[in-house]
Amino acid sequence: MTEIPEHLLKRAQAARDKAAADKPAADAGASGGGDEAAESPGDSRIPAHLLERSRAAKQKASGDEAESSGGGGVAVQEKVASVVQAAPAGGGVPVGAGPGGHTQRLLTVVKSGSIQDVKAQPVDKVHTWPHLLAAEFVASLACLAFTFLFSIWVNAPLLQLANNNQTPNPSKAPWYFLGLQELLTMFHPMVAGVTIPGVGLIVLIFAPYIDKNPSNKPEDRKFATSLMTVHLMFWAVLVMIGSFFRGPGFNFTLPWRDGLFFEL
Repeated sequence: MTEIPEHLLKRAQAARDKAAADKPAADAGASGGGDEAAESPGDSRIPAHLLERSRAAKQKASGDEAESSGGGGVAVQEKVASVVQAAPAGGGVPVGAGPGGHTQRLLTVVKSGSIQDVKAQPVDKVHTWPHLLAAEFVASLACLAFTFLFSIWVNAPLLQLANNNQTPNPSKAPWYFLGLQELLTMFHPMVAGVTIPGVGLIVLIFAPYIDKNPSNKPEDRKFATSLMTVHLMFWAVLVMIGSFFRGPGFNFTLPWRDGLFFEL
């Protein structure tokens, strides 16, 4: 059972004390002027049917109290009676009575937090500007500064001047284009140079519109992870074959048997 607040107990006790003090005067007034009130009900400000209803409610309440005082529910009745505003012992409508003479009772005290939605929604999104773009701009400046300083102190591994009368064998493209050169040995130039790279780029462009999963966790992005892994592995394998497994005439060779035919 919910514990009754202290101020409500004090208010109920004060009402009971006041009712006990007014009871002798009410009994005297009822014995001396009861007949007069019965003879002239029109002089009372309270309608007769409301007075009759109030008397019936009081008689019923007194009968219920007599029954409950002899039973085992005395403690429960004391709890309920402590929060009920005491009605005057004499005639009239009880204090706090509503239509029909029914008294109003306080059932429980409910805290505001239990009936109000006070849940705080976590904010897990920030604006692109300035939070993301500022960090990317600082990172790009750091990479540019590193590349600039590295190019000053470290010279690029350039080869000797090209000889127009002597073509190097094998003649290989830079390492980042060796994947395309390897495709040219397997397919028609139109397929190897345009179709396959174009299809790969189109798939990568439309990947964010195909996979609309908003999660940032890798284990929840299996489609995107698989697509990028296949793309990188396919291109890495082609570059490695063109770099280390192609010899004179761009023929297939084994690097541990014929040596390396690759220069940066």
